[in-house]
Amino acid sequence: MDPQPEPVSYICGDCGMENTLKPGDVIQCRECGYRILYKKRTRRSNSSC
Repeated sequence: MDPQPEPVSYICGDCGMENTLKPGDVIQCRECGYRILYKKRTRRSNSSC
């Protein structure tokens, strides 16, 4: 069995509310219904040698 993917946090482009979505969820703000969400930046280092 495959491990369950972790939910990802997105920021609504209209109201700024944070939304947590799982794969298969509708891409829509739960607060205002706006359909443009921006993925939050990760704190992961992007070092490639």
